[in-house]
Amino acid sequence: MTTFVLLHGAFHGGWCWAPVADLLRAGGHRVFTPTQTGLADRRHLMSRDITLDTFVLDLVELLEAEELTDVVLVGHSFGGNAISGAADRMPERIRHLIYLDSMVLEDGEKPIDALGPEVAAGRRRLAESSSGGLSVPPPAPAVFGVPDGPGADWLIRRLTPQPLGAYEGIMRLMHPPGNGRPCTYIACVDPIYAPLEGARLRVRNRPGWAWRELATGHDAMVTAPEALAEMLVDIAG
Repeated sequence: MTTFVLLHGAFHGGWCWAPVADLLRAGGHRVFTPTQTGLADRRHLMSRDITLDTFVLDLVELLEAEELTDVVLVGHSFGGNAISGAADRMPERIRHLIYLDSMVLEDGEKPIDALGPEVAAGRRRLAESSSGGLSVPPPAPAVFGVPDGPGADWLIRRLTPQPLGAYEGIMRLMHPPGNGRPCTYIACVDPIYAPLEGARLRVRNRPGWAWRELATGHDAMVTAPEALAEMLVDIAG
């Protein structure tokens, strides 16, 4: 039995992991799917005070409150930042870090800068026009590689704005990403989510990191839950 903590990306919430979590639990695993501050079922906590540190603390406090050890942390997209932060603070609780088509920041970097100048400028403009700079409205499901159909309809109902402060926050690490724990990067390659191509290039040949690929879009938990669950179990094992 493995304990998985599945952390969502920008605009999403713990809800997006339901198909994968069901499969993992059916296999006898323990699964947590927290939602980060200001999103989904915690959207009522949206605030200009939310930063990247808030998201890291959300995860750190979950590990502490649930007294979790030997954990496999899975961070999708923006969620890769929080799992790096948690590993930096409490590596002794973590068995393996899995970065699912995610950002991988070094100390001192900002998430918004990792998206590239055009995407960063676009998200800042959207935040200003939609909420006075408080949050970025979610894009269409197709941006995440989810085609029209039930999956896209689900995302349209559930996606919520992302706090701009989390994008603008600075990554604070005392150690290299992963902090010496086993790390695997899963790249979703069909179609490629272009804003994170820089992250993929950064880690493709990083010493000590494993590399996997899934032939699906960025939101693999929506478009390929069976294949993703199987891969997570294989990596954890």
